[in-house]
Amino acid sequence: MNVPGESVVSDPAGPVRRAWSEAKGIAALRPMRMTSLVVFAAAAATVPLWVGSNYLIRVAVVACIYIMLSLGLNIVVGFCGLLDLGYVAFYAIGAYTYAFLASPHFGLHLPWLVILPLCALVPAIFGILLGTPTLRLRGDYLAIVTLGFGEIVRLFINNLDRLTNGPKGIANLDTVSIAGFKFGSPTRYYYLALVFVALMVVAIRRLGDSRIGRAWGAIREDELAAKAMGLNTHSLKLRAFATGAAFAGIAGLMFAGFQSFVSPESFTFGESVIIFCMITLGGMGSIPGAILGSLVLVILPEVLRPVADYRYLLYGLLLILVMTMRPQGLWPNKQRRRELTERAER
Repeated sequence: MNVPGESVVSDPAGPVRRAWSEAKGIAALRPMRMTSLVVFAAAAATVPLWVGSNYLIRVAVVACIYIMLSLGLNIVVGFCGLLDLGYVAFYAIGAYTYAFLASPHFGLHLPWLVILPLCALVPAIFGILLGTPTLRLRGDYLAIVTLGFGEIVRLFINNLDRLTNGPKGIANLDTVSIAGFKFGSPTRYYYLALVFVALMVVAIRRLGDSRIGRAWGAIREDELAAKAMGLNTHSLKLRAFATGAAFAGIAGLMFAGFQSFVSPESFTFGESVIIFCMITLGGMGSIPGAILGSLVLVILPEVLRPVADYRYLLYGLLLILVMTMRPQGLWPNKQRRRELTERAER
């Protein structure tokens, strides 16, 4: 018999049972994740052994650089839900920071380990300067502002001949060297890039599991609710912006050191679109998704190179097909998959 005014609980132990079941599921997945991680790391480490040509190793280095960029943009877009279409600007700032400090352009040849933190710090500062007045905007308005910032940086680099050497770019950048060990060959540089990818994955994973990462998730889901719960949303968004910019700066450092040359043509709006496509294809907010999306969009054009006349047509058709059949991405995170499933069931 029910007492008036009291709620009826059909299964008081239901929430506890569901939580326990979910915990068991997560515990069961951990060995699988570790196995997958070990297999992927082993495969990545042996790439130079089973890839014969230097050209393919250089493609692998480019893939690592794009993975770094995707991981950084994933913090801004996937974790915090901020639409940034000018992300390539921070990539350019990192690359030109290295070019200024390690080339005959200004006669500076600083050690690589000194330049490394500067290439992360300078873009992060620019990210804070951009974000402080603009992160109160949302959605399309923020996207337009960041797009404009990306174009301003590119035009700035292209037109200031005395500072940046304009469209001619800066050549003869110093070879990356750590404690006298030079990374001049593509194979050595690949392993260096792979180490940075691994460090970024660990750092982002730790960030995602931290209080800041959970706060970013709350902002992405509902910024007003997050603010009502006492979160300083503007400060948290600034941290996301600065962190993503720092990651892009490190990718720019790796790109400049690998190419030994930088020019404005490498940092167009198209690059921002490609990086955004990588995290969308792989899965927003998913670290494995960002890696997989980067690999697909770097390797796919190389696979289609024999049909050069139709390469980008097939490239676009495959992208449309994948995004139609799997709108959540190739490797989405659990939260994103759940959201899309709930929307489909409505």
